[in-house]
Amino acid sequence: MSKIISIHSFRGGTGKSNVTANLAVLAALSGQRVGIVDTDVQSPGIHVLFGFDEDKVQRCLNDYLWGRCPIEETAYDVGDALAGAAAAGGRIFLIPSSLQAGEIARVLREGYDVSRLNDGFRELVEKLELDTLFIDTHPGVNEETLLSIAISDALLIVLRADNQDFQGTAVTVDLARRLETPKILLLLNKVLPPFDEAELGRTLQKSYGVPMAGVLPLSEDLVRLASSGVFCMHHPDHEVTRTLRRVSQALA
Repeated sequence: MSKIISIHSFRGGTGKSNVTANLAVLAALSGQRVGIVDTDVQSPGIHVLFGFDEDKVQRCLNDYLWGRCPIEETAYDVGDALAGAAAAGGRIFLIPSSLQAGEIARVLREGYDVSRLNDGFRELVEKLELDTLFIDTHPGVNEETLLSIAISDALLIVLRADNQDFQGTAVTVDLARRLETPKILLLLNKVLPPFDEAELGRTLQKSYGVPMAGVLPLSEDLVRLASSGVFCMHHPDHEVTRTLRRVSQALA
């Protein structure tokens, strides 16, 4: 049965897009047909992690939102670049948002029909025969975020050990409960070495009443990669990759 999973954070800079890309790749390596929608239409960027050349983009999510094409025409198969995914039967379809200044300005100026976006999610699952659709959401809380969370089978909230993130995450958890999201999980990211990761994870889990899917350290290897690829493909045996595999299993 197909799943829709939203990856969300209350603020930017949590590493949400990196987490989304890695979880999608791990799912594809297990043999799944996976879709990723970049709904951060104001500041898109997840395509960079897949080395996807924006010059090759003929159609993007914005074209679907403005009624120029069906949403399946905005999907690009990026699975060929992932060694082992095709052999396992997995595929990854990326639905990017436009990086053109005019398109971003139009979104900021006019907005878009959010209900059309959510209809598109279901159409993607059906037309591309997806096992899992990952939604890389826009940070914060807006209409798009609420509707995405409402139709999701699972919500992964990415946060840092930061008081603003803690307060914002409390708001997001409360909203997800009101929307009756079936599964809500937390992922604490970019934890500095002085912190006791396990203890911090237990404290947050108790505080929010939501399971902690994992705790990721601030990794120099991840910083060094500088978004030039998907981390788990470059470092399959790294501590970060092992934790993300456990997160993937928790979401499944």
